[in-house]
Amino acid sequence: MRTKTLKKNKINVITLGCSKNVYDSEVLMGQLKANNKDVVHEEEGNIVVINTCGFIANAKEESVNTILEYVQKKEEGTVDKIFVTGCLSERYKPDLQKEIPSVDQYFGTTELPGLLKALEADYKHELIGERLTTTPKNYAYLKIAEGCDRPCSFCAIPIMRGKHKSTPIENLVIESEKLAANGVKELILIAQDLTYYGLDIYKKRNLAELLKELIKVEGIEWIRLHYAFPTGFPLDVLEVMRNEPKVCDYIDIPLQHISDSVLKSMKRGFGKEKINGLLKDFRERVPGMAIRTTLIVGYPGETEENFQELKQWVIDMRFDRLGCFTYSHEENTTAYVLEDDVPEDVKMQRANEIMEIQSQISWELNQAKIGKEFKVVIDRKEGSYFVGRTQFDSPDVDNEVLINAEKGYIRTGDFATVKITAAEDFDLYAEVI
Repeated sequence: MRTKTLKKNKINVITLGCSKNVYDSEVLMGQLKANNKDVVHEEEGNIVVINTCGFIANAKEESVNTILEYVQKKEEGTVDKIFVTGCLSERYKPDLQKEIPSVDQYFGTTELPGLLKALEADYKHELIGERLTTTPKNYAYLKIAEGCDRPCSFCAIPIMRGKHKSTPIENLVIESEKLAANGVKELILIAQDLTYYGLDIYKKRNLAELLKELIKVEGIEWIRLHYAFPTGFPLDVLEVMRNEPKVCDYIDIPLQHISDSVLKSMKRGFGKEKINGLLKDFRERVPGMAIRTTLIVGYPGETEENFQELKQWVIDMRFDRLGCFTYSHEENTTAYVLEDDVPEDVKMQRANEIMEIQSQISWELNQAKIGKEFKVVIDRKEGSYFVGRTQFDSPDVDNEVLINAEKGYIRTGDFATVKITAAEDFDLYAEVI
């Protein structure tokens, strides 16, 4: 029989999905802390807030399973209340309310004040940049915009996050100064689309101007760019990257495919020629920059010929970092009317082939780093190694630099100059100079 817990109310925030969700959870936790609430991140608490992802099938499944896990705990009496927020809740609220009624309340992506009220807290408008960060102390995500105006056929983000809305530069500078005061040394700029930044409020693409202001923030040593859409990419950003040591020679630019027919159906707004021209610009204007991209295989109508073209292009381009995903058929997207005609096993086979190619490329590029010196930041200690990253690597998704902890001590969050002594596909081994 279920019994009421006797614990003092502790709010446990659980984050699923991408870095944008991490940021949103941190803002929620900052608000709760300002209301003197006892709040933790992914620890035990009798009140649970699940920040969900609703992007593709696997992410939705993980979110639903997590909700069901905590519903079970509520039935057992170890949890008193469950609140669900985020993209899955925004996209499927009526269905979720019907199928999983044990959840106390569901909230969408723009309903933070309502969620706070349900948690018996006030929404404090004056808290610009106040967050309870959950990342290692040396880096933090900085969300510079919300939503997306792009019409990509496979993507449900505009349904869940709405139209693009940039955050003013002055607010982002204030937020960055507060992060730096708390020991953050690396800002990772995120949005659904960095490229579009500023068009809505400044009537021009203003990412370069934002970077110039963030560079001035004392204590910030690295600034990294994530999720830059290819169409309309502001080339003045490359000038800032080349001339300013604080801006990492790194970009995450989701290209998704290279076949003109697939790109046209995806409604990406560019073709093979424009992509190759942009990549050439990147490499000419910022020599040695690391380019990360993501690809989708198994999109409706993708033929074997389309896939072979994609494979050859990956071989030719030699991306520094690459992730490959299988197409997920998402309702309410414009691609949903197309027949999902590539079998799942073929999708998986194609994704595996792309990643095998990339693994070999990564191994070759890493071998070329042996004997060279790099500046690294130390994220954590794991086993007998300090684990760090170069400016060419983003947390969780890219290469890591492993330094033998028995040969000396490096403080987490500090920078060090190292020499690479050995290399694998996705790991570098180094010693401190």
